[in-house]
Amino acid sequence: MLLDLKNINWIREGKYILKDISWEINDGEHWVLYGLNGAGKSTILDIINAYTAPSSGEFEILDMKQGKPGYSADGIRKQIGYVSQSLFKKMRQEDNAFTTVISGAFASIGVYEEPSEQIKEKAKAICETLGITHYINRRFGTLSQGEQTRVLIGRALMSEPRLLILDEPTNGLDFVAREDLLESIGNIGQDKNGHTMIYVTHHLEEVLPVFKKILLLKDGEVFESGNIQSVVNDKNMSELFNINVDVTFKNDRPILSKK
Repeated sequence: MLLDLKNINWIREGKYILKDISWEINDGEHWVLYGLNGAGKSTILDIINAYTAPSSGEFEILDMKQGKPGYSADGIRKQIGYVSQSLFKKMRQEDNAFTTVISGAFASIGVYEEPSEQIKEKAKAICETLGITHYINRRFGTLSQGEQTRVLIGRALMSEPRLLILDEPTNGLDFVAREDLLESIGNIGQDKNGHTMIYVTHHLEEVLPVFKKILLLKDGEVFESGNIQSVVNDKNMSELFNINVDVTFKNDRPILSKK
């Protein structure tokens, strides 16, 4: 099992930010993490990335259990590829896209030593998978947001992470750029020897068929979890949003509308 959260609580100033969270993820599964603003998604990601510790509960990820011998926050983060909005400004804007991808092999911002031919070949293969070979020589700072996101996903893949977390990767993209990016993410997910993925979003219509499972959060608690086709239905989504919601699936992607 890649991730096992058992009865996780996170309390700040006497208030439960997360309450009794349990979540199991097996290697090779692709999950969606979904909830309204303030539901607790960011806090769960901070715990998974070992940026913060839960107030109580048991936490095991990537064969490491908190408080037990062998546990290492750095060891966890080295096995996770985490792509979030905060990364964009951290990148060296003057580096070209290819250098930015390669930097993932060194877990650094920028490249400060000559990469081996093996690293370069791996980077080229990743760029081809993501469909970004036509702009690998352009400076990162000149790329569109969608192009930058694909570069950062490529950077994350360079370390061959067991877990790839994509935190609202389509935020701010127009329809065309969003669908181009989702196609690249779909290619990653279809690799049977690839990575376990967690996809965080505010928009269920962008959830691809490759994501089979979903965890719904509401007010810091697990509202429902399981197979998307079963969990994402009129009843559950209406209760989650506290409004009447109609759910349909088109091309195996959920579409929500207000009744």
